[in-house]
Amino acid sequence: MKKMAKVAVIALAAVMTVSMLGCSKKADGKHAKVTIKFPTATASGALYAVGAAITNVWDKNIDFVSASSQASNGGLDNLNQIADGESQVSIAISSNCFQSYYGLDSFTGRPNKKLRVIAGLYFNPNQVVVSQKSGIKSLADVKGKHFAVAAAGSSVEGECNNHFTAAGLKYPSDIRAEYIAFGDAADMLQNGTIDGAWIMSGTPAAAVSQACSAGCRLLDISDDVISTLQKTFPWYAAYTIPAGTYPGQDKDVQTSAIKMTMFTSADLDEETVYQLTKTLWEHIDELGEAQRNLKGLTAKAAVRDVAGLPLHDGAVRYYKEIGVLN
Repeated sequence: MKKMAKVAVIALAAVMTVSMLGCSKKADGKHAKVTIKFPTATASGALYAVGAAITNVWDKNIDFVSASSQASNGGLDNLNQIADGESQVSIAISSNCFQSYYGLDSFTGRPNKKLRVIAGLYFNPNQVVVSQKSGIKSLADVKGKHFAVAAAGSSVEGECNNHFTAAGLKYPSDIRAEYIAFGDAADMLQNGTIDGAWIMSGTPAAAVSQACSAGCRLLDISDDVISTLQKTFPWYAAYTIPAGTYPGQDKDVQTSAIKMTMFTSADLDEETVYQLTKTLWEHIDELGEAQRNLKGLTAKAAVRDVAGLPLHDGAVRYYKEIGVLN
């Protein structure tokens, strides 16, 4: 009886483990069926569409995977869902992934050391827009100016804090901060009632186009500021906004950016993650046609600028197979 009870306990544990990974039945006798839940952001946002495109490719091309995207409250929620085992794969900016992995900021006391990267995807660049009459030529010149820093406590305001501090300013006391949304900031720039605004978004951003159409311009973020940022925040990368992206932009503009990162848990098995990674990159041209944010992505770039976070073993296997990693 004791032996039978022991066997039953072991069997139950095995079933529970499989259930946590979304597995239920065999597919083609090779791999257990895997359900991938992929939280994204609000259903009206670009990230939701990105997740839907990726999960559709997985669902159609991997015989043992059933994948679907879901609306969520965004990056922090996505990271919590993966940590809690409620979902299997998701996307967030690499800074939030770093904070989750090490238990910092919003994740204080709850480090998720099982977080694993599948791929760094596209960059989310910072875009600093200033009026011509402001005379602002660098971040340091924003001192004493009337500047829109986005909603108080938002991730974009955090970008302002990090960057202005790196530029030698005391934030927020050194500037006349206006806590407003992107659209309102663009209207105020257009009306000349503020000197500048911080916008973090893919390019081209409607708010930036609106402001530039009214004669405003993008501000360069110097190598020195980016280097200073990287000493404390390993997720930052230099990013170029090509000339012609916005009205009146006749030259390239250098700024900083954070990469959107696809991640999972170490609990998801190697073969599944290998197939997810392989299928993603084998269909990246198709995905790029469906979603502008995925256009032009490469596997080579996918292992860079991910804040030094560990790749999943299944992803590593694929990147080694194609020569991206040694």
